[in-house]
Amino acid sequence: MTDQPDQKPTLDINSEKIPELLPILPLFDAALFPKMVLPLVVMQGESVRLIDEAMAQNRIIGLVVSKKPIEENKPDRSDLASIGTSALILKMAKTQDNRTQLLVQGLHRFKIKSWESSRPYLRARIQVLEEDETKGKETEALMSNLMGQFNRIVELSPGLPPEIGQMAKSIPEPGTLADMVASTINATPLEKQKVLETQNVKERLKEVTRLVNHQLSVLELGNKIQSQVKGDMDKSQKEYYLRQQLKAIKEELGEQDETQVEIEEYRAKIGEKNLPPEAHKEAERELDRLARMHPSSAEYTVASTYLDWITALPWHDSTSDNVDIKKAQKILDEDHYGLEKPKKRIIEYLAVRKLKPESKGPILCFAGPPGTGKTSLGQSIARALGRKFHRISLGGVRDEAEIRGHRRTYVGALPGRIIQGLRRAESNNPVFMLDEIDKVGSDFRGDPSSALLEVLDPEQNFSFSDHYLDVPFDLSKVMFITTANILDTIPPALRDRMEVLMLHGYTLDEKLKIAKRYLIPRQRDEHGLNAKQIKFSQGALKQIISGYTREAGLRNLEREIANVCRGVASKIATGKAKTVTINLDDIHGYLGPIRFTSETKSRVSTPGVVTGLAWTPTGGELLFIEATAMKGKKGLTLTGQLGDVMKESATAALSFIRSNAKSLDIDEDFFDTHDLHIHVPAGAIPKDGPSAGVTMLTALTSLLTGKTINKDLAMTGEITLRGQVLPIGGIKEKVLAAHRAGIKEIILPEWNQKDLEDVPAKVKKEIRFHFVDKMKDVLELALNGRKRPARKRRSPKRKR
Repeated sequence: MTDQPDQKPTLDINSEKIPELLPILPLFDAALFPKMVLPLVVMQGESVRLIDEAMAQNRIIGLVVSKKPIEENKPDRSDLASIGTSALILKMAKTQDNRTQLLVQGLHRFKIKSWESSRPYLRARIQVLEEDETKGKETEALMSNLMGQFNRIVELSPGLPPEIGQMAKSIPEPGTLADMVASTINATPLEKQKVLETQNVKERLKEVTRLVNHQLSVLELGNKIQSQVKGDMDKSQKEYYLRQQLKAIKEELGEQDETQVEIEEYRAKIGEKNLPPEAHKEAERELDRLARMHPSSAEYTVASTYLDWITALPWHDSTSDNVDIKKAQKILDEDHYGLEKPKKRIIEYLAVRKLKPESKGPILCFAGPPGTGKTSLGQSIARALGRKFHRISLGGVRDEAEIRGHRRTYVGALPGRIIQGLRRAESNNPVFMLDEIDKVGSDFRGDPSSALLEVLDPEQNFSFSDHYLDVPFDLSKVMFITTANILDTIPPALRDRMEVLMLHGYTLDEKLKIAKRYLIPRQRDEHGLNAKQIKFSQGALKQIISGYTREAGLRNLEREIANVCRGVASKIATGKAKTVTINLDDIHGYLGPIRFTSETKSRVSTPGVVTGLAWTPTGGELLFIEATAMKGKKGLTLTGQLGDVMKESATAALSFIRSNAKSLDIDEDFFDTHDLHIHVPAGAIPKDGPSAGVTMLTALTSLLTGKTINKDLAMTGEITLRGQVLPIGGIKEKVLAAHRAGIKEIILPEWNQKDLEDVPAKVKKEIRFHFVDKMKDVLELALNGRKRPARKRRSPKRKR
């Protein structure tokens, strides 16, 4: 490198000495302010020539910031700023790689008036911009604030010498101070160019203050991060040093490291468990990871929890099945009265297990109204089999992870309820009760019922994969039993995997025997009474069952018995009595007035009112349908919150009556001058279904003919416009509801005759059933008390 021999000129150059025509040197990555010094490196040939000619003359050049990178030898005037800085070349040196190094000092701001030429380099005619350095209170305040902020930047920036802050304090001119601070801080060339173009000194001080505040916030945040990192590193180094000391002390004392002891315990558990190959491989891999971790890390807890789960599961632990059929039958009979079909199916399952122990059992689903013993029957099955019992309530479950578990991506991850239940049962062949499977929901977290498809399929669940374990677990030995109140809400694919056993409601006799055998002894024990202190008469129990409860199950009956027991316990505790016998007349004193009475006699006493039968998820119910007529024009009004299917049944019934008015002895002109109204009481309860068609038809015919219906008669069935009666469902529930209400005769579709097999024999003896397939037969039975004789088919006449 060689320095130019030219002598350095004076630095005190007034604005009058600045030539009007200046050579322009474009800058891209820097900006120069007046009175500031800036080093530059020039490489382009035209720029090198500009410097050489300037050094040969007055050493004054113009520096202008370019908004875009400058292509070699092709500066674009449109990209250059209109305001720049005149500069004096203080020193120049050339290197061996044809580069020119400069040290320039800013003189004055100038504005480009016009461009004169671009060859061999840019020249522009300029106008020097003078500054007003007059101070005021606001200017002094801005200068003081800027100085304070700048000193703070100097303190936080290790690259800036402390002397620069003292130098800034010695600058009296506000514009020069702003230029000096702007040139020192870390700002982009375009931000500095904006300061350069701000001629008003106050505005310039405000703009620089904004840049300084931004730079100061960046430095303070970086300093805070650095302090935190340094503090964390110091803490980690200190902990490492202390651990190493503790390790050395334990070695001297002959004590073993706790972490190593825990790892050896896990290794021993893995060896003792005899895990399947995939599970053993995963456990060993997780144990190796654990051995390399520090106990204070979060991943250490995740790995150790996983090893706890995988070594606690009953991979090969089973309980022996009780295959004594007679003993199992005895246990089932002890725990439950009735329920013959479910008991028979369980005994069949045990018989198959006895003959073929490796057989895969079915997935049983107990469906029926609440309180009929579905959940307790599952406990009896476990007791009869000699297996562990575990119940999982699925009501309201909406997260798929409840079944399949959470993935091990966070500290709180856990397996699903299936794996958790197996760990609690401590055997791989327990009886699993999946309660309320019809109430499983779904949302953005997945569909649990879809996850149950694999669990409840014997052909798939031998390799059930929980997301947490991430290895297959054999569920084929587990006996799954599900319960549901209704089947409609269960997805078809899931319902297809289960064998449904219906648990219908109990009859009055069954409830009496269950109350005497189970409910009363249980409530006596819960209320501290013995058999001598409280006794129930037969009439009292019947009154509680028929007058205070109306349900298919037994829950409300047990509550009412508990109410009576509490009243008796109160009398005995206060010394008012030593023994109490509950008779029919005593029930009112304990339970209050009768809540349910037979409505058939009072309701079915006028034409147009008929007793129907309906099915609900909680059992069968009586349905009273009322019809009336008024002056009008062929209108039909339906009330009682009826569904679309029920409304269509009413319309079909009216159409049939109108089309057969003559044969039914009804005035055909009656419909032209009257409106008809059909109402089903209990209007707050939605009602729907086709089985009320027969009842609506009979109610309208009864109204129009003026004939009343037998008060002991109920009916159900779907109707068609052709005059046929179609089969319906829920026969057992409807018959039991009619029996509870004292109904003596029931009209049923002929196709439902086969469904009476499920009805208890005693109920069938006390009720007379009429099976019909024609709507006119229904009307003959309901209105006239007899069925029309079947017509003989005549052979067609031969044509001669």
